[in-house]
Amino acid sequence: MAKKNTPSWTDVKTRLADFDRAGLTGLIQDLYAASKDNQAFLHARFGLGDDVLKPYKASMTRWLWPDWTKNQNPSVAKAKKAIADYKKAIGQAEGLAELMVFYCEQAAEFSNDVGLQDEGYFNALVRMFEQALNAATALPEPLRPELLARLDAVRRTSHNFGYGVGDDMDALLAEHGHDD
Repeated sequence: MAKKNTPSWTDVKTRLADFDRAGLTGLIQDLYAASKDNQAFLHARFGLGDDVLKPYKASMTRWLWPDWTKNQNPSVAKAKKAIADYKKAIGQAEGLAELMVFYCEQAAEFSNDVGLQDEGYFNALVRMFEQALNAATALPEPLRPELLARLDAVRRTSHNFGYGVGDDMDALLAEHGHDD
């Protein structure tokens, strides 16, 4: 019995070599029309539009702050995918830090608003808080204070949850020299 070949990037790249400029432009146009994710990717990659982070933030809001009246559920994995997608598209450090802080804000505000009691959701929030803290402190000095202030607000809100969420965030801030 013959083995089925699974196509790879190498196979695609070989086929792309046969395209002329018009053919490549047509292919990219088709990909652009195929999904909003592709559109967001191309807009971010080429720096198009007023706010390239907007579609990534919208996706995070959907998955971190679901509308339970529409039977929507939260999904940490799908919210994190928005950050990964942005990273693939352009991955600028400032944009990544902003998305990570935004994730923390959305998750904390949702949890506080609805009284969520989900340890897995909280563990993911603490992990993202640490990543956001690392990303923010790696930015040039003028960009840090606003992001750190927003993370501090997340920390304060997170003391309402239990599960040691706020305490874990206190410890992370202290490790980075940002304790009260």
